[in-house]
Amino acid sequence: MSTQDNTDVYAATETQTTEGTVYTLTGGDWDTLIDEEHDDRIVINMGPQHPSTHGVLRLVLELEGETVQQARSVIGYLHTGIEKNCEYRTWTQAVTFVTRMDYLSPIFNETGYCLAVEKLLGVEAPRRAQIGRVMLMEINRIGSHLVCLATGGMELGALTGMTAGFREREEVLHLLEFLTGLRMNHAFVRPGGLAQDFPEGWYERVTDFIEVMRERLPQYDKLLTGQTIWRQRLENVGYLPLDGCIALGATGPILRSAGLPWDLRKVEPYCGYEEYDFEVPVATEADCYARYRLRLAEIHESLKIIEQAAAKLKETPGPVMVEDRKIAWPAQLSIGSDGMGNSLEHVRKIMGQSMESLIHHFKLVTEGFQVPPGQAYAAVESPRGELGFHVVSDGGTRPVRVHVREPSFVNLQTMPAMCEGGMVADVIAAVASIDPVMGGVDR
Repeated sequence: MSTQDNTDVYAATETQTTEGTVYTLTGGDWDTLIDEEHDDRIVINMGPQHPSTHGVLRLVLELEGETVQQARSVIGYLHTGIEKNCEYRTWTQAVTFVTRMDYLSPIFNETGYCLAVEKLLGVEAPRRAQIGRVMLMEINRIGSHLVCLATGGMELGALTGMTAGFREREEVLHLLEFLTGLRMNHAFVRPGGLAQDFPEGWYERVTDFIEVMRERLPQYDKLLTGQTIWRQRLENVGYLPLDGCIALGATGPILRSAGLPWDLRKVEPYCGYEEYDFEVPVATEADCYARYRLRLAEIHESLKIIEQAAAKLKETPGPVMVEDRKIAWPAQLSIGSDGMGNSLEHVRKIMGQSMESLIHHFKLVTEGFQVPPGQAYAAVESPRGELGFHVVSDGGTRPVRVHVREPSFVNLQTMPAMCEGGMVADVIAAVASIDPVMGGVDR
């Protein structure tokens, strides 16, 4: 059909973009638009905020039919300038920023940062604080892996897996709230130790949690592990062998699923991990199903570590912060009986001491402590792999530079290698098995 001036009203106008030629259609036949260069190819956006991707991750996929020919990730939608913000706060205040990066494993962010600061200070947290850090990190690891299993199930249509995963994660968050005061973004690990000791009844709550988790974990094997559809969606999907993992810098479950038992808790122990009896689960299939099984196995190993840490903590009295008064606050923070403000004991300890003590406390809280000039790097094994902190000091009360080696950011490089040549439906499974947290990717 055409108008009187012989112009085709259904002709498509084309626009050149960074992603290639984009056609704007008003009707007509698709066959008239196909040329040799773009024959049977289409470019689509998956995300951000697509129901089948991890949050604000945008994937640009070039498809031929349902086969992915090219996959690119577009990041930065969640950038909040956390590393730069740390340069404008004291060494202690920076903890409240780094805990918000990988928001599914905040305790690891805090511990990695504090270990780097303690290297510069030349101090080591007291033994009770070290054990407490280990216990908190392993509780946090379980919560993070549960979210991975839950969101992965949701994205693949296994909605019961999603509800079960988030049900167990609530147990983790309730326990962390009891131990630290907050469900997320705790800022509980501080340079020199912990913000305060654990509340009364902590041992009973931790042992109850272990009992509940050991009772419920076998349900995941019944629900997912042996489930035919679940296996068909994950087996031989997102394959990335060991040489590919090493070339792309992948760590964590991705690397261990390819056969290399690289876990910083074993190869470069920190916080006394060498004292704990646990295994590093490894697989050789290097696919999505192997990564799923590894995370489930790691939850069992974390429960073993939590049990050992709780027993050690019960037998280890003492402070949870270094004795150096140039670093530690004169009185540890404690909360009033109404759950708000400071307790009377805290106020009496500060106000009832000498004026010099009050002034010292005020200056330490507002200005912060000085850190000797230099630079340090410290790494921990987060649920996603090696999480490293490079901190630089010029001798002042603020960091000159805080840079993070974030495993989600590095691991996301593996996405094209896992997806290209596969089906578009398998992109969802592959990205879920990478388990990127965009707060950590974009920082």
